[in-house]
Amino acid sequence: MANSPQARKRARQAENRRTQNASQRSMVRTYMKRVDAALEAGDGSAASTAMTDASPLIDKMVSKGIMHKNKAARHKSRLNKKIKALQQGS
Repeated sequence: MANSPQARKRARQAENRRTQNASQRSMVRTYMKRVDAALEAGDGSAASTAMTDASPLIDKMVSKGIMHKNKAARHKSRLNKKIKALQQGS
């Protein structure tokens, strides 16, 4: 347990950041799930629209340090690959 006032403040700040980061991470996952849901439904235009919404959020998480840049690139690449495959098949 933090004993000094400085350590108590740092603990408060860390908790606030943790909850904020968790909320941001959850939001990005939700946007990625929207892309997946559109892909499962076979709706290419909805999937590409959802990807257009999700892509800047994923990039924002990288700039904030919530997500690693390679993980973000991997997710974006895989989602785009699925969207392109769906549109080619149509």
